[in-house]
Amino acid sequence: MTTETAATPPVAKRVPAERTHHGETVVDEYAWLAAKDDPDTIAYLKAENAFTEAATAHLAGLRGTLFEETKRRTKETDLSVPTRKGDHWYYTRTVEGQQYGIQCRRTVRDGETEPPSTQDGAPLDGEEVLLDGNALAEGHDFFALGAFDVSPDGRWLAYSTDFAGDERFTLRVKDLDTGEVLADEVPGTFYGSAWSADGSTLFYLTVDEAWRPYRVWRHTVGSPAGDDVVVYEETDERFWVGVELTRSEKFIVIDAHSKVTSEVRVIPASDPTGEPTIIAPRRQGVEYSVEHHGNRFLILHNDGAEDFELAYTPADAPGAWATLIPHTPGTRLEGVDAFVNHLVVSLRKDGLTGLRVLPGPESDSRATQGDSGSTGTYDIDFPEPIYSVGLDSNPEYATSTVRIHYASFVTPDSIYDYDLVTRSMVLRKQKPVLGDFDPAAYEQHRDWALADDGTRVPISLVCRAGTPKDGTAPAVIYGYGSYEASMDPWFSIPRLSLLDRGVIFAVAHIRGGGELGRRWYEEGKLLAKKNTFTDFVACARHLVKAGWTATDRLVARGGSAGGLLMGAVANLAPDAFAGVVAQVPFVDALNSILDPSLPLTVTEWEEWGNPLDDPEVYAYMKSYTPYENVSAVDYPAILAVSSLNDTRVLYHEPAKWVARLRATAPSGGYLLKTEMGAGHGGPSGRYDAWKEEAFVAAWILDRLGRA
Repeated sequence: MTTETAATPPVAKRVPAERTHHGETVVDEYAWLAAKDDPDTIAYLKAENAFTEAATAHLAGLRGTLFEETKRRTKETDLSVPTRKGDHWYYTRTVEGQQYGIQCRRTVRDGETEPPSTQDGAPLDGEEVLLDGNALAEGHDFFALGAFDVSPDGRWLAYSTDFAGDERFTLRVKDLDTGEVLADEVPGTFYGSAWSADGSTLFYLTVDEAWRPYRVWRHTVGSPAGDDVVVYEETDERFWVGVELTRSEKFIVIDAHSKVTSEVRVIPASDPTGEPTIIAPRRQGVEYSVEHHGNRFLILHNDGAEDFELAYTPADAPGAWATLIPHTPGTRLEGVDAFVNHLVVSLRKDGLTGLRVLPGPESDSRATQGDSGSTGTYDIDFPEPIYSVGLDSNPEYATSTVRIHYASFVTPDSIYDYDLVTRSMVLRKQKPVLGDFDPAAYEQHRDWALADDGTRVPISLVCRAGTPKDGTAPAVIYGYGSYEASMDPWFSIPRLSLLDRGVIFAVAHIRGGGELGRRWYEEGKLLAKKNTFTDFVACARHLVKAGWTATDRLVARGGSAGGLLMGAVANLAPDAFAGVVAQVPFVDALNSILDPSLPLTVTEWEEWGNPLDDPEVYAYMKSYTPYENVSAVDYPAILAVSSLNDTRVLYHEPAKWVARLRATAPSGGYLLKTEMGAGHGGPSGRYDAWKEEAFVAAWILDRLGRA
């Protein structure tokens, strides 16, 4: 790397490295940047950071203003709505000036059926602090919790911490009766844990060298970690493993799943040393999940049901599946939650999320039609034309009231308690937005773009009320389009700073996501992946054609797989955008997917294809991967944001991409910002996260002429 002043773009040295696949030899001159421990790599990243800081120095004041606007609108000292589990109310508390949440509980008092009020944000009388994230994070630049799991009897807390951002956690057990953290400490664990019914035994996960959770362990509280026993090991590198305790607290569920195939085992929670029982052997292409309910297991599956159906099988002798809700094309069943006398099914229809309530087993014969017209079965209605709804924390099995989370682009996150019998809903808390916030000052819309192949692609938009539709408004278009993940409307306090400056915010619900069901996902993966990119460009062009904005007033934004999208559309239609923000971007996808030693690679082959073995997949991926397709064209300004300790998308992908952009098309403005002590999600503390968002928003406003 050359030594440059901060005002001069860094120039990455070129060290040609050859690779040959399917008879083709390719030279990668920036492959050396993958050497994280090489001093030249760190020096280059720091030089890029210095250049980015210098190039955006004129925005320092705006960044400060945006940060203060978010801070001023946020109730910094606050409590979540307490959730009942057994004899306690559990909640999270935040304190002004502190980066992290404080996990607390309070004993349920005699006759207390309603959650305690949290409106003043003060600690509840009789509060017990379980974990203080601020105390745990002291002395560390990064902090994240992995597991936070209280045993059924309320005695033990299993929790895990990450101080690097690489999502490799150290697991500990705390005695909540005495406050003592036990000596049984386990490093290298993954998300997820499960307690036995009596709280004597804890199940947890560890990862292999490719960061794949593959082993389920059994730990006896109070014993050395060296005595722990492997309960299950998954040898197929395509499969990840999860573990959890059912809401009924009757079974430990071990879930092994690839991108397209599932296999589930259960262990009675009352017999933690028992052998796992398999629910159904894996069959390639069949996905299923399991929930316990009374004397049966509920099975949500796609066997002959593209958008999934709900079935059940006896809990004492799992076997054939009997249908409970048959498959309905266009209604994607996404999950089922069981309570003693009711089931709540999470679904997606017409691009919107929804909740369907079914009565208990004694009424199943009357509720098999799967629509709101069935006797005893109904869908919960919501008023706004665009919204997002789902179940919140509901740990109690014996209840007829469920906690619901609801939000839209204009409605702040709202927590409701819904009575499944009376069908009444009580608002427990809406996320406070301080100052003069008025939802009526904003409006949201649903529009549709026409893709190259004639497919209609939905777009969700939010803007200030009365924003002119004459092409004069600036806009941001956001996209993801992978893994069947749906970008449902969400409320954002930092986004208000953009909207109040006249910016329209749009989300392109492109193929590869799950907004319109399983087929929508299938049409944007593997050898149909390019639909994701052309859909996004079609949405961008539609916003201009419909008068929402103009090309020189439109910035594209996406992260992770959405960062791959950003790099692809920059190559595909560089004239369509005034700027591109790519956060932790998967822009060197082909090289990463060719390397099975990297985290996630083998598990990803069912999402992207296997270019290592299949020449057609190799050629197809090579034709769209951003890094491979940089050319000497006029690119829009690009801001790439990454993290050195990211496990999911390695830092060197955007570093290599920016280096090649700068060498190949030097007329463009390219900035790379690497967090040197964070992971995939960026900075961990809330104030640091606000500052990061202010940095990105200021750059966007500068590109849109609103700085």
